Amino acid sequence: MNSLFRFLFGPARGPASILLIRLAVGLIFFTQGILKYTDPNMGVARFTRIGFPHPYFTAHFVGSFEIVCGIFVLLGLWTRATAVPLLVVITTAIATTKIPELFRASQGFWYMVSDARTDFAMLSSLLFLVLSGPGRLSLDARMPRRASDNFNEE
Repeated sequence: MNSLFRFLFGPARGPASILLIRLAVGLIFFTQGILKYTDPNMGVARFTRIGFPHPYFTAHFVGSFEIVCGIFVLLGLWTRATAVPLLVVITTAIATTKIPELFRASQGFWYMVSDARTDFAMLSSLLFLVLSGPGRLSLDARMPRRASDNFNEE
């Protein structure tokens, strides 16, 4: 458990250019979270159409997660840990909105692939952030390092 905690919240490494991935992921989730509050077609109506129970609560709960986690990713704060719930969100979105397109008569594989391009890019980018961390230009990189972290690296 300690090593999982250290992995998720440990010091940041990696090139400064990871900021570009964080900007894309953070801004997309942040804006999509806001849209779940401001546009019923992206929020409550969409969650109703998909068939989620309690769509008003669910849309706003997911929207809140996307806003908070999007800001954390933008700042590079607890980036690896923050990417995990976003992976759940994007995986659920793919499973409930994109995979069903494979089985609709007027859609199919190529329609789904085209429609899901942002979702798949977010999934890949989140996996990248979990594996690589936030990079040097992040709040995670500014966290003080403990002596035990330095000892474990050697």
